[in-house]
Amino acid sequence: MSSLSPEIFAAVLPMAVKWAEDGQRFIFQYGEPLSEAQQNDARHAGVRKPEEIRLLYVPRVPQPDDGMLKEANDRLQLVTPNTGGMTLQYGIFIRLDCRGDRQLLVHECVHTSQYEQLGSVESFLRKYLEECMKFGYPQAPMELEAIRKAQRICA
Repeated sequence: MSSLSPEIFAAVLPMAVKWAEDGQRFIFQYGEPLSEAQQNDARHAGVRKPEEIRLLYVPRVPQPDDGMLKEANDRLQLVTPNTGGMTLQYGIFIRLDCRGDRQLLVHECVHTSQYEQLGSVESFLRKYLEECMKFGYPQAPMELEAIRKAQRICA
């Protein structure tokens, strides 16, 4: 995985925060709440307010599509056409063909829990992106935590 210079990271972070907040608003407008069973899984994943989560099923998880943010995403390969889900605090995109994938949804709920623990979209994205640049996306500690918790809960 590639990295970003500190200067580019500092320029891109506010763009990523705005993009994530806009995405969350879109999910809140068109998404649906978790079912009772899904809320229970979210609680097990560490989410304090699972009733706040909204899901939006989409043909393809959206990617940044212009400017520096697109370039950064293309370089880091965080959101690709193969991405099955993406959490934007309390908004979760799930790719349509992944609907019903309990482990994926629980994984995304772990990310919601991480947002809650870190307190803001900016704090989450700063830590998550720094980890992805340092360790690579699949080996980032926050990503590994989501993988392990989802596997344990769904076992």
